[in-house]
Amino acid sequence: MVGVDLLILDNKYDAATALKNAEEFVRSKVDLVIEFQVEQEVAPMIADKIASANIPLIAIDIPHPHATYFGVDNYRVGVEAGETLATYATAEWDGKVDWVLGLDLAEAGPLVQSRITGAFEGIRSEFPELPVEVFVRMDARGMRDRSKKLVSDFLLRHPKDKHILIATATDSSALGAVDAVREQKRDKHVAIVGQDCIADAIAEMRKERSPLIASVSHETSSYGPSLIHLGLSLLRGQTVPPYNYVEHKLVTRESLR
Repeated sequence: MVGVDLLILDNKYDAATALKNAEEFVRSKVDLVIEFQVEQEVAPMIADKIASANIPLIAIDIPHPHATYFGVDNYRVGVEAGETLATYATAEWDGKVDWVLGLDLAEAGPLVQSRITGAFEGIRSEFPELPVEVFVRMDARGMRDRSKKLVSDFLLRHPKDKHILIATATDSSALGAVDAVREQKRDKHVAIVGQDCIADAIAEMRKERSPLIASVSHETSSYGPSLIHLGLSLLRGQTVPPYNYVEHKLVTRESLR
């Protein structure tokens, strides 16, 4: 035990709630704030409130001004997803690729969007001859239903294309893409890689002919002790890196076996 008292407030994936919670942390005169909220637009406001009270801030996954970053290396996990998709296309489709879709999460800001940037670069490293127009980014907002709609519409517009790679910013988007692919019986024509390795994605990957071929685990179960260690270092006045990246791991159907 390290003698730490925790005040836990739920941001509910809502910008206004996150702002109110930041104000509550300031009123409560906490020693340190560990912030996780996905709206890049309000990050400067939250960070300013906390910095004005001279409270150290750790931001998880979404960068905030004045904050020490803790989380995944978004670009690198994207590259790994892209390389996995490229390897699949080489092995299963004889290197043929008609389209590369990126289901993005624009509201989270450019660092999280670099998951899709990295994925596209991972695919280009294997297929440098692919023209830029086959790479298509869509703002799926990390949501399953919206992702299903976007991918369904795309598949309907391209009924004859049989080699479609999809990289997603979240597993929820990946599962939405799976829903669309399965509904249109295009399972053999599409390969998908997600991010986060949530339980529903693992269950989907275990299905023998699922188009979801992999997901990158951000190992969030390891966050707690590392965050406490980082927070205590800040409170002791120790110098810490501005970006503190966690380990990540590619999970595939084969590795689950």
